[in-house]
Amino acid sequence: MNPVTHPLQMSDYRRFASARLLGVLGNNALVIVLGWAVYSEARETMGIEAASLRLGLIGAVQFLPFLLLSPITGVVIDRFDRRDVVRLSLIAQIACAGVLAAASLSGTMTLYLLYAMAAGTAAARAFYMPGMGALGPLIVPREHLPKAIAINSIAGRTGGILGPVIGGYAYAISPAAAYLVTTGLLGLALLCQLLIRAQARGQNRAVGNAWPLLKEGMVYVRGNRLLLGAISLDLFAVLFGGATALLPAFARDVLHVGAEGLGHMRSATAVGALATAALMSWRPVRRNVGPVMLWAVAAFGLATVGFGLSRSFALSLVCLAAVGAADMVSVYVRQSLIQLATPDEKRGRVGAISTLFVSASNELGEVESGLLGAVLGPVGAVVLGGIGSIMIAGAWTRLFPQLAAVKTYPEADAVEEKAPGPVTANKSA
Repeated sequence: MNPVTHPLQMSDYRRFASARLLGVLGNNALVIVLGWAVYSEARETMGIEAASLRLGLIGAVQFLPFLLLSPITGVVIDRFDRRDVVRLSLIAQIACAGVLAAASLSGTMTLYLLYAMAAGTAAARAFYMPGMGALGPLIVPREHLPKAIAINSIAGRTGGILGPVIGGYAYAISPAAAYLVTTGLLGLALLCQLLIRAQARGQNRAVGNAWPLLKEGMVYVRGNRLLLGAISLDLFAVLFGGATALLPAFARDVLHVGAEGLGHMRSATAVGALATAALMSWRPVRRNVGPVMLWAVAAFGLATVGFGLSRSFALSLVCLAAVGAADMVSVYVRQSLIQLATPDEKRGRVGAISTLFVSASNELGEVESGLLGAVLGPVGAVVLGGIGSIMIAGAWTRLFPQLAAVKTYPEADAVEEKAPGPVTANKSA
């Protein structure tokens, strides 16, 4: 048998990556439909500022399930078969999309139902996201994990490019068509997950009561200054600098490009991220990983400011592509640190904590954007948020010197021996 030299040579990993692509396609198609529907309805009776706040509420209803479920998601993932957790979460997402399709076909759609199903989908994804993150290392050998992470990112960003386009074209046919397409894509993702035959390297099941296990995971992250710095950097940078929540306002009232332009803007961010992920799948970031992550966050903020100030649709697309590229570098380094510096039996809990932080940055970032947009308008909110991200990158250099100093990815065993004290950088090549 020829030795495996690339994760795509493994059939189970190909099914895993396909499931990720299809799941992201479905969710991104749904996101653009929900955002455009909510903002357009609000603008019928409200001004730009008030409608921006209505957009921000989507983030609020999506973050609440993550917050409430975060105490148990990691423990569930570590104690039960991760394949089953992922499959059940996909079934729940399919059910939510199906409810929206049925409501649209029957003419019973309401704003409250849209918010409720957005919350239901978020609750399912509270298990799905860390479950996928913890399942991947069981399928792919450690030496191929950095390439697998980059390929996962390519699949995710490809879905981020095509999902909005699919959602936009489907919505042009009818809202019901958009929800049915979403249901179908998530169904295909579930099929790919069901075809994964085995966990190639075996899962180390955590044992014991749930709360002590959760506490152990929280203590581990809190005591590991390297992981805490990497995870929290994303939280605060995207919390202040995220512009995606207000894209419908820019598409309709700033750049005047309509729903079609909105699809292009959402895709532009994913295009930049995809190009960067493709590069890193063959040339992974292996040296100066901490400084690279910090500079990427600063670049993210600078590109966000450029987008907020632009009045050219073409320039706006370039800025959004730069936002996606910088974010991809940050995500790549963060995920590599989490997966390579965390023992397997703690990956579910650490992944759940990371997912909570990521959700907080995305969903609470939408709320923050909506609130600022209600006061400053969408342009002022985005520009101020970009400046905030740049300041966060500078502050984290001083608050977490372990992150700024780390040169290469530390070994999980070495981190385990030093937790809960501060983790020093591995200086070896």
